[in-house]
Amino acid sequence: MASPKRRRGTTPPKGAPTSRRQTRGAAARASAQRKRALTLYLTAAGVAVVVAVGFIAASSGGGGTGVTKPASFDLPAINGSGRIRLADFHGKPTVVNFFASWCTACDSELPSFSAVSAKLKGQVNFVGVDALETGDRMYMPRRHDFTWWPLARDVGGANGSGLHDALCNCNSMPVTAFYDANGRLLQVDREALVGGTLTAELQKFYGISA
Repeated sequence: MASPKRRRGTTPPKGAPTSRRQTRGAAARASAQRKRALTLYLTAAGVAVVVAVGFIAASSGGGGTGVTKPASFDLPAINGSGRIRLADFHGKPTVVNFFASWCTACDSELPSFSAVSAKLKGQVNFVGVDALETGDRMYMPRRHDFTWWPLARDVGGANGSGLHDALCNCNSMPVTAFYDANGRLLQVDREALVGGTLTAELQKFYGISA
């Protein structure tokens, strides 16, 4: 009797199992591969979550502005004599205001800064930092009568604005940073603090009324 002909399309693919033992072995290997793939995926996802959490923690510490902020500063004085260092103001709250001669928003907030700083002299340190400057560094201090503040010029960055950029990650002015008595950065404001906004911030961060 002639052997039955093999049906078309039923030829096993090359490498396919030809026995039950081989079939079970192939199934076991496939299952192991799936488990390894799942383990690698979960591990990668876990690493991504850890990295993301670490970045958020590093970026949001001290003010919640979403950018990494330096704990301190050490800048040259505007007049070129000496240094202006955060460490020198240890023991009292410190407010650092960034300004420039061309900044109209700075011009609107600095009268309040001048008046409040004079009233709180001895209780709160006020420091001025000239950044992104294109003209006279002393224009705003003379105009608004705060030449008695410790005054520094910003350095580094693309336009002599290294500290400014690190604190706010922006190209705008004004910027104000609030440090506590231990030099810890509490908050960075990226807008003009006009009217009673400055005094409200001082009350919130330091419990001091002006």
